[in-house]
Amino acid sequence: MENRKNPEADLEKRKSSFLLIGLLCALSMTLVAFEWAKFDRTDSEMGTLDLEFLEEEVIPPSATPPPPPPPPPAPTTVLEIVEDDEEIEEVEIEDTEVDEETIVEVIEAPEENVEEEQIFTIVEEMPQFPGGEQELFKYLGKQMKYPQMAADAGISGVVYVTFVVDKDGKVKDSKVLRGIGGGCDEEALRVVNNMPPWKPGKQRGKAVRVQYNLPIRFTLK
Repeated sequence: MENRKNPEADLEKRKSSFLLIGLLCALSMTLVAFEWAKFDRTDSEMGTLDLEFLEEEVIPPSATPPPPPPPPPAPTTVLEIVEDDEEIEEVEIEDTEVDEETIVEVIEAPEENVEEEQIFTIVEEMPQFPGGEQELFKYLGKQMKYPQMAADAGISGVVYVTFVVDKDGKVKDSKVLRGIGGGCDEEALRVVNNMPPWKPGKQRGKAVRVQYNLPIRFTLK
């Protein structure tokens, strides 16, 4: 077979030459590296860093207030010792015997103010006429007399009487609240004061004084 490659372009002949040239370059670079100048660096050329340590401030603990002073001791009673030989002044004792000539001063004790018992107007059990309201109306119809003065003057109307039913049922402190005159007011009081004892009113199961209002009508026939 015919070799068509140009003999001048054949690199196989120059292979050894290139190898030697590479070795020489590598060797020269190695020598240059070993011969390279070294510079010494001293501590004076380097910058220094100054660190200033601050002392930690010690904060003293808060001072506790001193305890209060103890209270002064209680005064002691000094007993004075008297010798037996010391003379004591004589004390005169008055005669307290009572004879006919002795004047006795009587001191009057102040009178005690006795508070009157409360008078109720409304209680749990109101006072009641014996037999109830029907008996009360019958009593008023029988006992009441029409005054002649009122009949002659043609006076009629309602007389309002108030009174207190005591704890024992008796009628006390009667008076006219509103009258019509002509003797009707006096007749109404007379009839009320002559009433028999009522059944007393009670509050919490206990008899009490109760104010009672009673209208009495006077009518001409």
